[in-house]
Amino acid sequence: MHHGHRGLNHPVKNLLTGRSEITTQNHGFGVDPEAARNSDKVEVTHLNLNDGSIEGIRVKGKPAFSVQYHPESKPGPHDSRYLFDDFISMIKEKL
Repeated sequence: MHHGHRGLNHPVKNLLTGRSEITTQNHGFGVDPEAARNSDKVEVTHLNLNDGSIEGIRVKGKPAFSVQYHPESKPGPHDSRYLFDDFISMIKEKL
């Protein structure tokens, strides 16, 4: 990633829901798109709408996922608040 993603208002599309989110980002690295798409263990879940880079993945068959942005629900945009609910649901399923 040449300059990385820095700052506010980066549009990201959730491929599972079709909804777009406005995110805050601060990273200079990315997920290898070819490796992720060719993997039988990882599913791409989020894409950056500015440059098409991978912004989220989940492990197939495991209660594990990751996003490449800051999903804080306070202060700021609440678009990604659902990620916290998804995480808590995964924990409760394992109890």
